[in-house]
Amino acid sequence: MIPSHWYNIVPDLPTPPPPPLHPATRQPVGPEDLAPLFPMELIGQEVSQERFVAIPQEVLDVYRLWRPTPLLRARRLERALGTPARIYYKYEGGSPSGSHKPNTAVPQAYYNALEGVRGLTTETGAGQWGSALAFACAQFDLDCQVWMVRASYEHKPYRRSLMQVYGATVHASPSPVTMSGSKVLAGDPDSPGSLGIAISEAVEVAAAEAGTRYALGSVLNHVLMHQTVIGEEALGQLDEMPDVIIGCTGGGSNFAGLIFPFLREKLAGKIDPTLRAVEPAACPSFTRGRYAYDFGDTAGLTPLLKMHTLGHDFVPDPIHAGGLRYHGMSPLLSHLYELGMFEAVTKSQSECFEAGVRFARTEGIVPAPEPTHALAETITEALRCKESGEDKVILTALCGHGHFDLGAYDRYLSGRMEDRTLPQERIDEALSELPG
Repeated sequence: MIPSHWYNIVPDLPTPPPPPLHPATRQPVGPEDLAPLFPMELIGQEVSQERFVAIPQEVLDVYRLWRPTPLLRARRLERALGTPARIYYKYEGGSPSGSHKPNTAVPQAYYNALEGVRGLTTETGAGQWGSALAFACAQFDLDCQVWMVRASYEHKPYRRSLMQVYGATVHASPSPVTMSGSKVLAGDPDSPGSLGIAISEAVEVAAAEAGTRYALGSVLNHVLMHQTVIGEEALGQLDEMPDVIIGCTGGGSNFAGLIFPFLREKLAGKIDPTLRAVEPAACPSFTRGRYAYDFGDTAGLTPLLKMHTLGHDFVPDPIHAGGLRYHGMSPLLSHLYELGMFEAVTKSQSECFEAGVRFARTEGIVPAPEPTHALAETITEALRCKESGEDKVILTALCGHGHFDLGAYDRYLSGRMEDRTLPQERIDEALSELPG
């Protein structure tokens, strides 16, 4: 059954997360600062103290195209591993765009259309968010412009095609159509791009064009809240409560959407699962980043966010998990990490693709590169159970399918995939540019 409300975890926390700051005044941003980019309903949700927010009927009507999503037990994977652990996964790949992203794209498009907005701009890493917003805009008659990180733009042409099928205009980022993109290209004509650069371009256009607003696919509080339909459904679908919950993290929306409802129950003393975030070794904001105020984009157009960051100038290597190539992490998740409410580990992309192939050959679903990070750690945890004899219940989120990522799988299967080490000097250099 589709939940009737989104869950807002903020009122249940022991301390509130630090507020976004205006970069000029260093004072908390107000609604007037955000109004050029977001509709008032989303601004209200961003700072809401209500534990539950009703999902509009118009949004529920679109959700019904694919929700509720299935919760499945990976019995064949369990047998292949020889583990006593019981592995469950919440599968979000059956949505129109093939991932969890429409859970927030649809309400964002709806609230903008309600205010009379004519078009939305956004960025996308792997293309999942861009195709989700393109689909959502088509439902509410909105124009859509997407700045797609160049590394993914070149590696995933059919993601670009899907966005265009839904009616979006897609730019490779960095692009010459914006000042921020042109500045990057002047310094590095072969730049692979980054989510930070693409955000700058999308924000720049939204702020300049009347009737146009910006939509973000992760990081912000209201986005994470929209994704809690994943965890709320899973709570109702499970016959046994998990001992370990594992999810991949880039900006944080998939992980938060899965764990927040379970964390609510944990804070209430009803359950006590271990919560674990998994991030790429090439972009390790939790495990090697700094908890500090930083810009959410490369050009410095956004408010300052208190988050785990590698520095807004950091450009990750062009790994195949494009949706996890973000220099920062959700401020809300960063706050919870500082409070010790969950763990974080890293995985190399070879280990992740090995897990993806193993999962495909047992369970039949080809995962997107992003959730292979969670699958790799799920397999690691299941093998620990094999050694210890523990029959733990493991829950993970399979947040999207990999049908548009077969080029990356081909690279792995042919032995051409590289695991690049991230020198500390690169992180130190980017962190030296944090706003003082």
